[in-house]
Amino acid sequence: MSIAIKISGAVMLLSTVYNTHAKEEGFPGRLEFPGIPTMEIAELNKQLNQVVVVDTRSQLEYETLQIKGALNLSIADKTFGDKIQALRLKTDKPLVFYCNGRDCHKSYLAVKEAQRRHIENTFAYDAGMFDWAKAYPEHTVLLGKNPINPQDILSEAQFERHLLDSDSFTQQAFDLGSKSIIIDVRDKYQRAGAGVFATKERWITLDDREKLQQVFAQAVKDKRTLFIYDEVGKQVQWLQYAIERAGLKDYFFMKHGAKAYFTKMMKESGFNLSLAGAKLH
Repeated sequence: MSIAIKISGAVMLLSTVYNTHAKEEGFPGRLEFPGIPTMEIAELNKQLNQVVVVDTRSQLEYETLQIKGALNLSIADKTFGDKIQALRLKTDKPLVFYCNGRDCHKSYLAVKEAQRRHIENTFAYDAGMFDWAKAYPEHTVLLGKNPINPQDILSEAQFERHLLDSDSFTQQAFDLGSKSIIIDVRDKYQRAGAGVFATKERWITLDDREKLQQVFAQAVKDKRTLFIYDEVGKQVQWLQYAIERAGLKDYFFMKHGAKAYFTKMMKESGFNLSLAGAKLH
């Protein structure tokens, strides 16, 4: 083989690697789920009337902010697979699944479940709800209203005022003792039986809105502070609307959620995540 051919082959290989990384940059889930077809945000907007958009989040998240015309089939529902199978019998349009953002893997898991059931023509729109609302307010519904004014979405500053890193979250929650309530709002797939504060927390998924409202009312009545965490710190942003409507002012969220908490704990204990092959999603 000539030197020229070798160099040409090396350049092609480097080009392929570069293009792959460029495509996956900012989308960590694409590397973890390489067999899942994805749809870019501009393409979904272009094809919005030719596809069926499925919101895989909880009903609370969906009713707070959604892509206009989307169906809500929560992936946490044990009948999720049966429901998308029934949906496919009603339409041959492409099914496009979405969740909150680029760190949320529910859209990939939804397509994976569809593939397992041999349901074809399915895609993950993995940029998520936040990017969509900013880019296409005319195709977004906020608290039942459309089109939306992006300024009506609770700002990052409003959200960040209630954020605590995992250490501060833990310290303050335990320092307050009986005057605090800790809630894990992850769904069963994210939680996988492992809570962060097993002896003190309550597990209430975002789908159980009645129980959440009861806890909010209790916190207001007893003047207790809420400490709430999810998987990666994104879902709680939608919960903030319900908390504010309940009249609660003393509440905090864990920055980057349980994933960051467990990652930090493992690093501090000297546990090598790459060697163990652990995936905290």
